[in-house]
Amino acid sequence: MTNTEPRRRNRRGEGGKLREEIIAAALALLDEGGDERAVTLRSVARKAGIAAPSIYPHFADQPSIMLAVVQQEMDALATVLREAVDNAGPDARARLFALCNAYLDFAELHPQRYRIMFGGLWTPSVEDTSITDADLDSLGAGAFTLLADVLGACVEEGIAHGSDDLFGDAVALWLGLHGLAHQRAVVRKMPGPADVGDRLIRALAHLK
Repeated sequence: MTNTEPRRRNRRGEGGKLREEIIAAALALLDEGGDERAVTLRSVARKAGIAAPSIYPHFADQPSIMLAVVQQEMDALATVLREAVDNAGPDARARLFALCNAYLDFAELHPQRYRIMFGGLWTPSVEDTSITDADLDSLGAGAFTLLADVLGACVEEGIAHGSDDLFGDAVALWLGLHGLAHQRAVVRKMPGPADVGDRLIRALAHLK
């Protein structure tokens, strides 16, 4: 919906639909090539075809809109990773590579969204917004837990060298994937071999 189209008023009880429309409007602003600074209460209201005060029953401030966007995209990432793992079959090594490559593909396909999900200027001080530390700490938990579970299965099956710190190993692999995704996004041509992604996965997962 654009700001030139009249918007139909939601029926009573459809407040959840308006909330979804506000999130969709913020996401559209990001996808159009802007960044978090393009997402203001006024710009979101224009994009959604509503008056700015209509936002307040659903979101207290701009950061809370951005949080909702990030939460939605984190859920989408977790779904993509779960589907990749399920489609890879029972082999633990194949499931791990499927998950990691799906993560890298997601970052490449959705660069604006990915950048917002894992950083950006939107993240406020909790003293200045309605967002809490718990809100921020929970972001990405579903996707990370899946990564840790798949990596743990590799250890249990003897495919990867075991460690007494599976959580730490999963964090290292997650950060390695993020670093590679970031480099692919910011450089015109990646240096090194074409299979650098597979090498990174093998090394950080301690695969045999």
